[in-house]
Amino acid sequence: MNFSATQKAVRHWHNMLDTRDMSILNELLADDVVFRSPVAFKPYEGKQVVFFILSNVIQVFENFTYHREFYTEDHQSVVLEFSANVGDKQLKGIDMIRFNEEGKIVEFEVMIRSLSGLQALGAQMGQRMAAFMPK
Repeated sequence: MNFSATQKAVRHWHNMLDTRDMSILNELLADDVVFRSPVAFKPYEGKQVVFFILSNVIQVFENFTYHREFYTEDHQSVVLEFSANVGDKQLKGIDMIRFNEEGKIVEFEVMIRSLSGLQALGAQMGQRMAAFMPK
């Protein structure tokens, strides 16, 4: 994958966040995408569940801002540093995103600190996931 394809996909990602147009997320996710959550040990697999998670996180985060982005040497992955609030808790984190040859997201891993911010996010997302996931 060339650098410009990854950059184009990342621009698409930023545009989605700016416009809240979730159809862009549908275009960006590969069918076999894997999401690694900072609060769940087991990864989530598949476009439907990952779409649900990411579209809900966008609603939970307040004052969400990206600060820096770093690309890997092979140009297939990017790390995006962010900050946000969940209720009265502040958090910082990174999104580690890997793309396939077509510029689709195949892996999305999130790391977050502080513990109190992560716990606030986990509580909010836990309620939403319980309503989504089959029992």
